[in-house]
Amino acid sequence: MKLFDKLKKIGKKSVEKASDEVIETYDKGLEKTRKEFVSKLSLLGVKYTKVNEEYFEELEDLLISADIGVNTVFKFMDRLRDRVKSEKIEDTKNLIEVIIDELFIIYVNNESLSTKINMSTEGPTVILMVGVNGVGKTTTIAKLAYKYQNMGKKVMMIAGDTFRAGAVEQLKIWAERTNALFYGKDNIDPAGVIYDGLEEALKNQADIVLIDTAGRLQNKVNLMKELEKINKVIGKIIPNAPHETLLVIDAATGQNGIMQAKAFKEITNITGIALTKLDGTAKGGIVLAIKEEVDIPVKFIGLGEKMTDLQEFDIEEYIYGLFKDMM
Repeated sequence: MKLFDKLKKIGKKSVEKASDEVIETYDKGLEKTRKEFVSKLSLLGVKYTKVNEEYFEELEDLLISADIGVNTVFKFMDRLRDRVKSEKIEDTKNLIEVIIDELFIIYVNNESLSTKINMSTEGPTVILMVGVNGVGKTTTIAKLAYKYQNMGKKVMMIAGDTFRAGAVEQLKIWAERTNALFYGKDNIDPAGVIYDGLEEALKNQADIVLIDTAGRLQNKVNLMKELEKINKVIGKIIPNAPHETLLVIDAATGQNGIMQAKAFKEITNITGIALTKLDGTAKGGIVLAIKEEVDIPVKFIGLGEKMTDLQEFDIEEYIYGLFKDMM
């Protein structure tokens, strides 16, 4: 089945199942990007009824302005030109299906991409959360806790950001709100707190352990040493952990978010990305840029402020959320 037809089915399903929260959340969360991006793409189709070089140039500018990323856009445009030539496409109306198809192919890149969390089969699943301050790391931890609690899991939060004023207390408040277990102490070595916290998690038979860490990127060497120490401590208490290291990025920071991803990838093993505040930006194309430029899958996206607005990332729902008005 062609992707375009498959996406139409997603749309049909959303009409049939108005209670489908996931589709509704994607729809609302990508509204700003959709309005900005799709309205310009529609105008482009009015301005140019025939595919020509001017159309390609304006389309390229439009994709870059959606924060898809220059390298990703160049690769995409090369593929699009090849398909236009081989399939002898002349009318810009007939190009929409190909654009949607190629954006999907660019993201998937012939890989079997898993957005699922690597759950431990024995003992607790440990998820280490990293990212600079201010990106929504703490609220993402809270939303994950809420998600797993609702699945019947026993969740524990460990405050590994021990030196930032108020960080431990802030996480403790979120633990109380989400009925999660909590362990944290101020102004002491993060690795020591995490060690003690994991012992508590084992004692309490927690299913999921969410570990907050400091968000300092100014001195990469120090942060690298700290994360190395934390990883060793985690592996000592729970073999093969952490099972996931999620990097939290604020979607609104655009290309700066890509730079953060590259920097963190250099200092620790990032297994997935949680992209926050996607609903607050018109630059939702960053999802495609991150995958292309850093080759780390987006596992969660924040599409609003409600606890239920953190969604597991689904490339088909995402692309449908962007293009539904053109289908």
